[in-house]
Amino acid sequence: MFKQQDLNRWFWRWHIIAGLITLPIVLLLCLTGVIYLFKEDYNNWAYQQARTIVPTANQRQSGYVSFDKQLEAASQHAGRPIMQITLPSSEKEAASFRIQAKGHTRQLVYVNPYTGEVSGEFIQHDSLMYTIRKLHGELLLHTPGTLVVELVASWFIILLITGIYMWWPLKKWSAAGLFSIRTQKGQRILWRDIHAVGGFWLSLFMLVIIAGGMPWTDIFGGNLKQIQAATDTGFPTTWRKAPNVLSTVQDKALPLEKIINIAQSQDLAGKLTLSMPKETTGTFKLANRSFWLQDQQVIYLDQFSGEVLKRHSWKEVGILMDLRQVAMRLHQGEYGRISWYSVLIVSLLFTLSSIAGLISYLKRKPSNGWGFPTVPAQFNVGKALLGIILALAILFPVFGISLVAIVLVSQLKPLLERYKARIKYIRAINDSH
Repeated sequence: MFKQQDLNRWFWRWHIIAGLITLPIVLLLCLTGVIYLFKEDYNNWAYQQARTIVPTANQRQSGYVSFDKQLEAASQHAGRPIMQITLPSSEKEAASFRIQAKGHTRQLVYVNPYTGEVSGEFIQHDSLMYTIRKLHGELLLHTPGTLVVELVASWFIILLITGIYMWWPLKKWSAAGLFSIRTQKGQRILWRDIHAVGGFWLSLFMLVIIAGGMPWTDIFGGNLKQIQAATDTGFPTTWRKAPNVLSTVQDKALPLEKIINIAQSQDLAGKLTLSMPKETTGTFKLANRSFWLQDQQVIYLDQFSGEVLKRHSWKEVGILMDLRQVAMRLHQGEYGRISWYSVLIVSLLFTLSSIAGLISYLKRKPSNGWGFPTVPAQFNVGKALLGIILALAILFPVFGISLVAIVLVSQLKPLLERYKARIKYIRAINDSH
């Protein structure tokens, strides 16, 4: 099945218009996303002295000082209550104690588990990678910037769809068209082929990457959360916090060391975090971040007896939250080195493909105009395509709002022309009298 030529030109026209509008932000998102992929490598280097411990032979032999002493050292250094502890996962790793910081950012105090002394701290709000993340997610403009990023991401999906349709052959298939880049047809064709062939092969990967970023957006992400709540397909209500799961108050709470021993005996995979009780009847919350989502659990421990009061496994997490978490991890390249390198390479190649598209357009564009493809006045989009556009507008509300705005603005020019003609006509009549 081959495509309709007038529809192709209509797609082409909007592909160019949307591409020119979104290209600066798309390039910024690609480049900042690539930089953010190196977050852990950079933070490990920048905070190496605080995070990395090199124990002596005697320290290895004597082992860790108690976590109660480590907690005391972190609390004295911070001057504020400790919210959460991340346990060391190797003998060369410091324990990190989280205290309350600005908004949802993290402020960590690192403690050498062999000496019980503070080895350094991490203030996320002041870190380079936090700035990169805010630039990537909200252009350093808070809510307005988040909406702009969501708008660009929504249109970016449309760009990919229209691009695939435009790449589709008009008359016959050619295997060479799947891979070949013509180098003997002039620079415009060369850059056009780099954009078209590269864009086609990268489009599926980019759709996966973009889908993984959409849950962080304000409107689409907010709607997704509402759907999860309405369909009970998100986290269990007591996954993040369980105010009705209470400790049975006794004479004395267990030492932190004892609670951590109980936590470590649960045999959980990955990084373990232990959230502290906020009140006398509160509980310890144990959670793990593992490579596979299916291995993650949440456990609430009585602070007086150490008894497991409530346990959640990933099987209790709804399908939408499961898919959302998978997509978000794919977006950040968190499924091993292959995933990480895939996101890195695809982002860099797509940046090249986008620049190639701009160069191809500039070489084709006439000097006295925009060079947008013309579409016959009698061209009709058709009900099927209108239905698809409506569905996309509902799925991505920011795209839908922008589409309505574009239609309204496009109607202003003929309205103004009719208004000017009317004024001219009235003046002519008045002059004749």
